[in-house]
Parts: sequence; structure tokens; C-alpha cells
Amino acid sequence: MVPIQQNKNKGRYSEMLAQDQRRRIQIRNWIILLLAVALIAFGIRWVRNIGNTAEISYVSFPCTADQSVTPFGNSVLYYDGTSIHCLGESGGIRWSFPVGIGAKFSVSDTHLVIWSGTQLFIVDSNGHPSYNENMSGEVQFARIGSHYCAAVIGDDTEPDLVVKNLDGTPIDEEYEAFSGMMLLDVGFFGEADQYMWTLSMDVFGTAINTVLNTFQVGKMNTGIVNLGEFLAYKVLFEDNHLRVFTTQQMYTFDYKAVRDMTSSRLVYGWQLIDSYIPDRGPAYMLLAPTAQMTGSQNITELRVFTGTQDRRYTLPSTCIGAAIQGRNLYAISGDYLYRSDIDTQRFYGYALPLPDNRSATSLIGLTKGGRAIIASGTQVYSVSLPQ
Repeated sequence: MVPIQQNKNKGRYSEMLAQDQRRRIQIRNWIILLLAVALIAFGIRWVRNIGNTAEISYVSFPCTADQSVTPFGNSVLYYDGTSIHCLGESGGIRWSFPVGIGAKFSVSDTHLVIWSGTQLFIVDSNGHPSYNENMSGEVQFARIGSHYCAAVIGDDTEPDLVVKNLDGTPIDEEYEAFSGMMLLDVGFFGEADQYMWTLSMDVFGTAINTVLNTFQVGKMNTGIVNLGEFLAYKVLFEDNHLRVFTTQQMYTFDYKAVRDMTSSRLVYGWQLIDSYIPDRGPAYMLLAPTAQMTGSQNITELRVFTGTQDRRYTLPSTCIGAAIQGRNLYAISGDYLYRSDIDTQRFYGYALPLPDNRSATSLIGLTKGGRAIIASGTQVYSVSLPQ
């Protein structure tokens, strides 16, 4: 005979096993239910964040991606090796301007300056030239603003800086100010372009040193500052300040090149890739990780400076380019165009409607009229931007 106590113990043990099994089943069912709810919520969010492809459209452009394609106001410019052509939003040629071989150009909102050898052209947005003359030496590069044009001519380390108004009238000449220096860039700032900045590099010093100069156009040098060994690559004028980006810091200066010590920001590991500067108020400055901008771009993060704010964004997928216009942040992957308001940090995706299942390979830029200029291999497309 089996003792009664032993039978009771076996019964309790069996009951405990049954209860444990029921608890395991309940826990498993709850996990399955929670996963299902999470998947449904993710699916709803994904559907909400995917825009209708019908909301964006594309136009094929008659140029290739290697033809210096450049947004120009509401239009797009490209250089075919002999002429510069201006395309409208529909892809048709608005005007053409013959410049010969070996030409380069730079644009403002309303004008472009073109150089080839010693020849310098100033052309307005309708393709009408206001200046066409030979300079005293070969033009290294030129920049144009709303009122003036600056041309850097001569040898790399003995450059001359010539400033003209838009009809070619001489305004200022700096023949010895940059002796032993290499001029990197130049630009105009102020409400009427009354000031000018230059970036130059001392190539004969014991250490690399980038120098910022500011001028009152046609009058005098207003300031000079040594930026040190870190290469300065971009200067923006916004909200009455000069923002100077180096590979290490973003510095802030006034029109006399006096530094605002409270407005510096560490940008090591980040690179400025675009900006939007309104007529009034602070600009929006867009940065991407420097390591993700080398070679084929694989951007996964973005950063936006505006005023005192510094925001970070994680992209929905790896992108090949990004840009900013107003309060809208845009990013392009191979098959999607993403948009986010800079305040929400939530991206909405739109399938790119490119023909023949093509994928985007680079973002060239945005037009003022709200279109993205995208390359797919050598083919160039204009894609409307969702708002």
C-alpha cells in the first residue's frame, strides 16, 4: 500500500505543475498580444508617415550630372562645354549663353559670374550680359552678390582681388594685400552688399593658418583674425553675424571680425551641407557626419543649428543627400524622399516616382521654387517637393 501522505504530496506536485504550465501559457499569450499590438501600432504609424506618390512628380532634364548642374533661383543652370543653358521648371531651355571651352561659373539669387582664362562675364537671370571683358591675368575664381562681383586673378600665392559692380565699373582693387597668401573664398554681406569677407591661407608660414579679413567695399579693411590650423571652408551671413565654419568649430563674428565668444560651437566630426537664410531672423544650418560625406554618401543622422538651438535627427533609412528650405528638412534615399518639419523630428516618406524603377544616386540641390534636383547615374531629374 502507498502511504496517504505520499499520495497527497504527489497530488500537490501535479497541481503545481499544472498551475505553472497555465502561467507559462498565459505569459506567452500576453507576449503574443503585446507584439501584435506593437506591430499594428507600427503599421499604422508607417502608413501615416508614407505619403502618396501622386503628391510629387518628376521632370527629366536634358543634361547629365557631370555638366556643372546648379540651381539658380527657380531655374537650373548647366554647362555643356561650350555654352551655359538655363532650364525652366518644365525642363525646357529658357536661354543659352555661349562662353567657349574651359568655363566655370558661380551664382547669386539673381546673377551669375562666368570665367574662362582671362575672360570674365556677368549675366543676369534672363541671360543678358552686363559685363564681358578680359582681366589683367588668368581668373582663379569669382563670386557675385546682389550689387558687386569679386574676381581673384593671377598666381595662386600672389593673387590680386578685383571688385566691380554688376556693370563692370571698378570699385576696389587689392594688389598686394594677399601677397604670399592663397585666397580660398570671398563673399559679400550686409543689406546692400556694403561689406566683403575673404578667407585666405598663409602657405609660407611655419604652421598652417587660415585668415579671415573683412572690408567695407571700396573703402577700407575693417577687421582681420587668425583662425588657426583648422581649415575654414564656409562663411554665412545671417541675422547680422558672420558664421565661419572650420573643421573644428563654428565661430561667430561681427562686420569688424570681432568674435562673439558666447556663440562658438564645436562641430568636429560634422560638416555643413546646406543652409536656409531668411530675409529676417536666424538661419537654419544643416550638418551631416563628416565620415558619412566621404565617397558615396551614406547619411543616417542630421543636425540643425538655428538661433541658440541645436537639434539632432535620425533618418528613417540611409540617405544619399539632404537639404533644408524654410522649416522643411528634406532627405533623399535611393527610392524615397523624406520630409520633416524641423520642430517635429518626424519624417514622412514619399516614394520617388522616377521612371524605369530608377533609384536616386545623388541630391544636387533645391530650387527656390520648391523642387529637388536629383541625379540617377548620369540622368538628372527635377522632383517636386511636398510641403
